[in-house]
Amino acid sequence: MPQMAPIGWLSLFLIFSITFILFSMMNYYSMIPQTPTSQISKKHLTSSLNWKW
Repeated sequence: MPQMAPIGWLSLFLIFSITFILFSMMNYYSMIPQTPTSQISKKHLTSSLNWKW
């Protein structure tokens, strides 16, 4: 069975690394976060000020 030259392993490593990085970036940037509405943020602020000691 023939062995691969080091350049072959290096090119395989670079191709898989670039593919992994591109896939991760596409996964990360494909999700658009939802912005909260003003009513929810006002309810959250008022409920956080109610201390129950």
